[in-house]
Amino acid sequence: MDLTLVLQGIVSGVLFGGVYSLMAVGLTLIFGVMRVVNFAHGDMMVWGMYLAYLLATKAGIDPYAGFVVCAAALFVLGVVVQRGLVDRIIDAPHEMQILLMLGVALVLENAALVAFGPEPARVRSPLTQSTLWLGPVFVDVGRLVTFGLAIVLTGVLSLVLFRTELGRTIRAAADNPYGARVIGTDVRRVYAVAFGIGAACVGAAGALTAPIVPFQPALGLSASVASFNIVIIGGMGSLLGAFLGGLLVSVAESLGAVFLKPSLKELVSFSLLIVILLFRPAGLFGRRT
Repeated sequence: MDLTLVLQGIVSGVLFGGVYSLMAVGLTLIFGVMRVVNFAHGDMMVWGMYLAYLLATKAGIDPYAGFVVCAAALFVLGVVVQRGLVDRIIDAPHEMQILLMLGVALVLENAALVAFGPEPARVRSPLTQSTLWLGPVFVDVGRLVTFGLAIVLTGVLSLVLFRTELGRTIRAAADNPYGARVIGTDVRRVYAVAFGIGAACVGAAGALTAPIVPFQPALGLSASVASFNIVIIGGMGSLLGAFLGGLLVSVAESLGAVFLKPSLKELVSFSLLIVILLFRPAGLFGRRT
């Protein structure tokens, strides 16, 4: 096996891991605050991709600049879904929550199918056409920028959660909803904001991924599965676990494509999931019960 090829796989995996991390951070925030598993997470990401596509093709806005608009639009969508649907079944059995979010996922996927068709799309950006060479290994500038933005966005979210009044309110509502209500916190509003932030994260991830890989409406399911895999590996409810889990899974898949073949890369990441669940069921950074 060529060492250069292995190094290239590691570099590419780490850089693309920023996208995985941002996806997982949004999902783990929603679950950590409301204990709701968002099965529509991947389809929200697909809509972030298509919004970036529209901004690029209709307004000429590069996705590396337009991701802010995509994140804002998905924030609004997340708030609407939470206030209009999720809030009605927040105390219902998990089976009802799962069916609801699967329904939302199907609606989003089919709406994208009607609006854009089944053919793969891709956004063009000058950054993805540029490379940097580090000896024998090349670095895709688009992936490098995506990785940097993912770190910044995750850092900003962490600061909001642990250094602001809004963050303290969100954490209080997550730890003890009844106690938060007693002290006058509008828990419904907190849940809506948390769901919106989670959707904004995956919307930004979608916009930043759009120039890197082709996409179509059916991509939502695989994106959701990848997000669940990462969150479970990192530890449900842990932002640090979601971020590092995204990097770990991306590198594992990249090396799997090198040592096996690209079509079998998921085999490596799910084998990693099984191994971690065997030895640490709560995930790498999850709390043991």
